Amino acid sequence: MKRRVFLSGLAGVAGCGGSRTLRLNVCNWSDYVAEETIPNFEKEFGVEVRYGTFESSAELFAKVMSGNSGWDVVFPPAEDLQGLRALNLLAPVRHELLRNLDRLEPGFRRPPWDPELRWGIPYMHGSTGIAFQKHLAIRRWADLWRDPLQGRITLLDDPVEVLGACLKKLGFSINSADPVELRAAQAEALELKKRIRAFLNAEVRDQLVAGDVQAAQAWAITAQQAIAETDRVAFAHPEEGFPLFCDNAVILRESRRQALAHRFIDYLLRPDVAAAIVVATGTATANGAARGLLPAEVRDNPVLYPPEEIRRKGEWFEPQPPASRKLRDRLWTEIKAA
Repeated sequence: MKRRVFLSGLAGVAGCGGSRTLRLNVCNWSDYVAEETIPNFEKEFGVEVRYGTFESSAELFAKVMSGNSGWDVVFPPAEDLQGLRALNLLAPVRHELLRNLDRLEPGFRRPPWDPELRWGIPYMHGSTGIAFQKHLAIRRWADLWRDPLQGRITLLDDPVEVLGACLKKLGFSINSADPVELRAAQAEALELKKRIRAFLNAEVRDQLVAGDVQAAQAWAITAQQAIAETDRVAFAHPEEGFPLFCDNAVILRESRRQALAHRFIDYLLRPDVAAAIVVATGTATANGAARGLLPAEVRDNPVLYPPEEIRRKGEWFEPQPPASRKLRDRLWTEIKAA
């Protein structure tokens, strides 16, 4: 999956079909619900759920930008909420319809991207770091530039993640809009590109497990899935700092099933439902009550839930001003074409 994309780089709209009475249309990242999550909701509420998935923010935006997509509930990353609001695509969240809203972790009840939770409800969160074969003892972004890793590493196929890692290596913010800093980060990325095998997202998991990839820029969720398969893989939150992200459940303004959409989000906020999703998918929930139900080895997993002294080094992705988005898009195009 590609978690993010710049709004200025989007083009084209893919329609997602119509809707009908007693059907809710939900579009989510892949591997973000348990096998029983949707069937149990359908059975309890007598509703047919049309459940689709997407693999990148670009794909999600293409689905919803027309304002006539047919989808009701979707799950964009936090930094995309501003863009969706600017396009008038989001319906306000009605807190009175969410009885389980207080189940969220305190830190997600007033998140910096939406302090009043007016436009979305935090669902899953995570971080980006380096998954690696344990014998390498990787600790920093700079370690990816080591000569012995030539041809045995991968980067995320994601512009803000790659530029973010390079910015952090140089001591800058992942959200830098400074052209000098961004071009310096591009130079680092171009040098690193000479050493990588490929740009890969979640699909790198199997290559890590097989040992074909020695180190990979990876989301913690992907790394944990690999770690669950083999004891040869480890994960580092780089010492220079690293990105944090949070995906949010939002209701599209076009939805004709607003009350039912709220009911679905409230269902996902139930601690038992949220906990079952975490156990099944190896994700990190924003639901504090659900986390309390998790087995200790999941609840205290330092890959998914890094201790505070490590988490303090994390930085939330933020929306970029238009000039920075345009420059970043150009820099990424040049990186991929080099």
